[in-house]
Amino acid sequence: MNIWKDDEVKSLFLEVENTKKVGKPLREAFIKHAEKFKRKANSVRNYYYHEVDNLEKDSKRMQRLEIDINKHTKNKLVPFTKEQEDKFMKEIELLRNSGESVRSACFKLSGGDMTLMTRLQNKYQNLKKEVPNNIVKFKQKSLTDSDINSLFSGLVKLIKRNAVELAEERVREEKHNSAYLLREAYSELAKKDKEIFRVKEDLKRLKLENEKLSLRLNKFFSKSDKLKEKLAEKHAIKAN
Repeated sequence: MNIWKDDEVKSLFLEVENTKKVGKPLREAFIKHAEKFKRKANSVRNYYYHEVDNLEKDSKRMQRLEIDINKHTKNKLVPFTKEQEDKFMKEIELLRNSGESVRSACFKLSGGDMTLMTRLQNKYQNLKKEVPNNIVKFKQKSLTDSDINSLFSGLVKLIKRNAVELAEERVREEKHNSAYLLREAYSELAKKDKEIFRVKEDLKRLKLENEKLSLRLNKFFSKSDKLKEKLAEKHAIKAN
């Protein structure tokens, strides 16, 4: 990452300080700086955090630029408590039920803080994954191949539709950075393909279990038929 000219670095850090003073999200500082110096907001953000790390290790340069690094030290993330997790999960679900997307709901709850919004969104998705798997293991009834294929087809469609909707939502909300979003979308789709692969493996195991169950049922019915024949023979002998 190239080192910017001192004047621009000082201007960026001053913009960040002023933004913090009025309680606005840092993204506004990055956008203003990007417009002023003809750069991209995400590039400004990345450079800022990179420069904070550099200045913490270079006190001479920090003094030359007259930057108070204490005003820019990155906050350490404090883990959510169980009560906080339960609270924002309920709030996100309420917003979703009223028509909001997960991203939009997290943005509202974060008060415009993009770092907090990302944490809320990631935590929400992780907690959702912890919900018990909805695939039912059938022990008393054997499934046909058609049933299993239909189940698999529905899961694949659901996973892909979710991935596409997420990609479209991101493109709508952040059109100014479409190249970055497309890379993110492809990455997300790659993750979904891995999920599909795992679902395929699960369904293979389900098919094997189903075949074993079918064999057991056939043996049971075969034994039952033989028992009926023996009972019929006994009754016939007694009758004679």
